[in-house]
Amino acid sequence: MEQNQKNFALIGAAGYIAPRHMKAIKETGNKLIVALDPKDSVGIIDSFFPDADFFIEPERMDRHLDKLRRSVTSKVDYVSICSPNFLHDAHIRMALRNDAHAICEKPLVLNPWNLDNLQVIEEESGKKIYNILQLRHHPSIIQLKNDFNQQSHRIHDIDLTYITSRGKWYHYSWKGNKSKSGGIVTNIGIHFFDMLSWIFGEPLNNTVHLMQDDKASGLLQLKNANVRWFLSIDANDLPVEAKKKTLSTYRTITVDDKEVEFSGGFTDLHTLSYQEILAGRGFGLEHARNCINIAHDIRNKAVSGKTSDYHPLLKKLI
Repeated sequence: MEQNQKNFALIGAAGYIAPRHMKAIKETGNKLIVALDPKDSVGIIDSFFPDADFFIEPERMDRHLDKLRRSVTSKVDYVSICSPNFLHDAHIRMALRNDAHAICEKPLVLNPWNLDNLQVIEEESGKKIYNILQLRHHPSIIQLKNDFNQQSHRIHDIDLTYITSRGKWYHYSWKGNKSKSGGIVTNIGIHFFDMLSWIFGEPLNNTVHLMQDDKASGLLQLKNANVRWFLSIDANDLPVEAKKKTLSTYRTITVDDKEVEFSGGFTDLHTLSYQEILAGRGFGLEHARNCINIAHDIRNKAVSGKTSDYHPLLKKLI
């Protein structure tokens, strides 16, 4: 093994986001030596690490990690977790139990109390749990945070709109099962809730105006901002200009009526996240707490309808 090269395992190799992790492992000069997925459609591994061992059963993967743990040269240093949301907690525990750090996709866990339990295990094992919160590395978001730090005495008015079309498959998959995914607010909203609370302070209150399987909307009050948010996987909610351009995704954030442009710049954020983690500057359990609390609170709130200050898109929906 090359000097300073780290060994990685990856859980969820057949998933949508897994190739970004494989790319990040390769681009940071490290090696994927073992991967796991119950589905065997993982030919993408050949593009990055064709020599990686592959398992379909988590029990056999766990046994293999235990064997590698006892090896000086082949021990796994990091386990990257790209599995369905409801399995993150168990897979993080598997990583730490095998003397490896965990790098986990969002959401780190579904419930706030899971963070407390993982913190105990982290302290017992001496290993770290990192969360991929890549929007914190986006240049436009960093600029927004720098701008806010110069005017932090204000309460800002923010509109967040994120519409990303999904087909019928979504509702038949684990993502359509709220108990497994946390629902639409967690699936597509949690990065934005993390980013906004990172910039504008801790959450104070949530009002939920709409909650359906394919769309949700509400008012999130942060220490220094009021956020009207709208999330949807329904293509019918796309604005006319997006439909004319045959776009399947539309995202926009306005702060005090000024739009924050961040439609691009996502390509290398996972690699940058890995670079920061390997340098000891990754985002850990406490960094993830605000967005976990926000998403959990929203999905357990009663729906109020069009009360208080609601998102403009609700005018045509309810």
